[in-house]
Amino acid sequence: MEDLGFLHIVWVALGIGLMLLLNIKWKVNAMIALLLATLVIGLLEGFPLPDLIETVQTGFGGTLGSLAIIVVFGAVIGKLMVDSGAASQIADTLIERFGVKKVNVALVLVGTIFGLAVFYEVAFIILAPLIIAVAVEAKVPFMKIAIPAVAATTTAHSLFPPQAGPVALVDAYNADIGMVYIYGIIVAIPTVIVTGWVLPRFLGNLEYPVPRLLRAEEPVAPEDRPGFGVSLLVPLIPAIIMIATTIANIWLVEGTTTYDIVNFIGSPITALSIALIAAFWFFAVRPGRGVSWGMDTFESAVKGIAMVVLIIGAGGALKEMIIDTGIGSYIGGLMTATSISPYIMAWLITVLIRLATGQGVVSAMTAAGIISAALMGPGGELVGVNAALLVAATAVGSNTLTHVNDASFWLFKGYFDLSVKDTLKTWGLLQLCNSLVGLGVVMILSVFVG
Repeated sequence: MEDLGFLHIVWVALGIGLMLLLNIKWKVNAMIALLLATLVIGLLEGFPLPDLIETVQTGFGGTLGSLAIIVVFGAVIGKLMVDSGAASQIADTLIERFGVKKVNVALVLVGTIFGLAVFYEVAFIILAPLIIAVAVEAKVPFMKIAIPAVAATTTAHSLFPPQAGPVALVDAYNADIGMVYIYGIIVAIPTVIVTGWVLPRFLGNLEYPVPRLLRAEEPVAPEDRPGFGVSLLVPLIPAIIMIATTIANIWLVEGTTTYDIVNFIGSPITALSIALIAAFWFFAVRPGRGVSWGMDTFESAVKGIAMVVLIIGAGGALKEMIIDTGIGSYIGGLMTATSISPYIMAWLITVLIRLATGQGVVSAMTAAGIISAALMGPGGELVGVNAALLVAATAVGSNTLTHVNDASFWLFKGYFDLSVKDTLKTWGLLQLCNSLVGLGVVMILSVFVG
């Protein structure tokens, strides 16, 4: 059985290696390369052909079912912000108030808010046009601003409730949520500093062309732009609605009509739809550009994002195929046989499952199940570890070195118009550094709190 488990790793590695070879060396479209890699892994695993096709369909459709509307609506909001001058208005105001040297600090704060408040994909696709607009106005390479802003978003998203991963970890480890926030802040600050400002110094040339998707069709004169307040309010609408929903759920009773209505409004798709309507009104109709102008922008955004959406779907098919191999359970079983620090063990199990499956929340929860079973005392409490610190260790592990089976990898690549190689260099190393620094801080804290 152990030999069979090892073969899962071999087949998955061969499939991912094939995908990278097809895309990087022979320039095969990423969607085709992902689907071919998926089929190769399934055939090597011995999947019956009907099951293989079903897995591809489930992964492709399931991923797009949850992300397609979010990605498309987010792209349209971003395009409306760019073409109306709203993104430039925010950029100019931030530069004026913070200065060119400190403007990335402002975007780190914005990224942190988005990371806390909304789904990661929503946070990223709304943050991306702001990053580009600020970089263009400040005349600096956009990647030097993107890395700290995205690092902040990623860190906040993985460490802090009310995001799904941290909430699930708090429940799995029965941790004190207040201490989770305290340790999370202590971990997040050095993580964002090192990943956002130290790492880029070692990445060499970060001069990339302004992405086509986020490039304004025509410059908009300052007097024709929306005001700073409304320009910032529109992309924050999803965050405001989702935060309000989370707070309201403290008092609402599940199953009641009020609960259902509030959580319908607070769902990512509904919240983003409300923001999209607001974007049409404030950026197209109200300034007198008209519905026709807004629809042209809508179509332009959809055309620009279409291939990204299809690639994300193909990545979902690869992810589903890898999950169906059972590689996550095999990795977890291997790791629990070791005697290393439980914090390192939690981190490493999560890292390996994340690398294998491309799923942050899934990897964290799988690791939590394995770790809690290994460390659970007779009274149902964790023995020999600090539960809140274990949450942090698992959370930073779910952040590490994601690659071609992760939807966020393809979002970063598609929005910033990068090659797979450059995405691995920037996004991949950003995530790896984020995770390693986070683990380092957790281990230092463990010396003092156990």
